[in-house]
Amino acid sequence: MYSLTQLQDLINQNLQKINFNLQPVELYEPIEYVLSNGGKRIRPALVLMACNLYNDNIDIAINAALGIEIFHNFTLLHDDIMDHAEIRRNNPTVHIKWDENRAILSGDAMSIKAYELISKSVPSKLPAILQVFNQTALKVCEGQQFDMNYELKENVSIDEYLRMIELKTAVLISGSLKIGSILGGASEDEADKLYEFGRNIGLAFQLQDDLLDAFGSIEKFGKKIGGDIVKNKKTYLLIKAFELADKKNLNLLNELISGNSHAPDEKTDKVISIYNSLNIKKITENKINLYFQEANNWLEKVNVIDNRKYVIKSLSEKLINRTY
Repeated sequence: MYSLTQLQDLINQNLQKINFNLQPVELYEPIEYVLSNGGKRIRPALVLMACNLYNDNIDIAINAALGIEIFHNFTLLHDDIMDHAEIRRNNPTVHIKWDENRAILSGDAMSIKAYELISKSVPSKLPAILQVFNQTALKVCEGQQFDMNYELKENVSIDEYLRMIELKTAVLISGSLKIGSILGGASEDEADKLYEFGRNIGLAFQLQDDLLDAFGSIEKFGKKIGGDIVKNKKTYLLIKAFELADKKNLNLLNELISGNSHAPDEKTDKVISIYNSLNIKKITENKINLYFQEANNWLEKVNVIDNRKYVIKSLSEKLINRTY
């Protein structure tokens, strides 16, 4: 079995072999920048881990893993444009370093490159993994559109929000696991179990991301703290706060998110103060733990010996236990 570090090293080595030293340089330079800008390579590692559960030869899944990583970074690139984000992984986002047009076009090229790499997978498995990837890619787009819709919608329910993050975040994690397991030779039933494991881990991961945006540090989180609050993003924390707030806090929340009378740092501090008064951090942590336990339940059902599950289980624990 391969460790997470070994898999990350393998992914980075193979990413470096992809030639982006092409013309026009304006198209490919941002791609090299994005792919060399750090990143934990979690999704491609999950492809390889899932393959490794059933097969000792993970070389058969390398191209799919690389395709997933490039696709993931493409979604981040376009997401940063739509969110007007200035920092990603402690570095300027592509549209800030260059401009929006280059960011859009370079992202398009990345999505095409992702398909090219995935199409190099084992021919006998290609129809199945392309079906999973196509469904996954479309769901990510659906999730992003729901996210933008909710910026304009006055009232968003917890269920609506959870469905959105399932599409926008969790499906790429679950899809990575399903693709890897198919390439490794898993049955459809086994692949579906890993998909459910990934879906629940993905939901827990995004809720943890919401939590870190309010209670993390920029050094560890890699993004400006309070960014969601400043942009009035309807995260799990904000929706839950509206659900639980008394009249005084409700009025203050409405004032904070509806006007521009507060400086960003002041607004962030006041919203977090309301979160603290409503115990939002603990409530969110409890929800994360529920999804994490459900994920473990699905992993227990996967029909391979426990020793082979160790690396993938350790990674899921690391994802959910990110520090503040």
